[in-house]
Amino acid sequence: MPKSLRSPRHQRFLAQLVSLRKAKGLTQEQLADKLGRPQSFVAKYEGAERRLDVIEFLDITAAIDADPCEILSSLRS
Repeated sequence: MPKSLRSPRHQRFLAQLVSLRKAKGLTQEQLADKLGRPQSFVAKYEGAERRLDVIEFLDITAAIDADPCEILSSLRS
């Protein structure tokens, strides 16, 4: 299995998260504040410099009021 970091599917995943954040009118700083994390945390995962674990992903989707199952389902194909 090839590495997923920076793969086309990973890029689609990140694009969805960025798009959903922006659709909610949130900056990276505002999202980071909601998560109790520094702004660099958001910048690094959005820029594919770091991976998200499942718990982080669920916290992010909760903070942007997004359905994690929809996001994951869209990545299956």
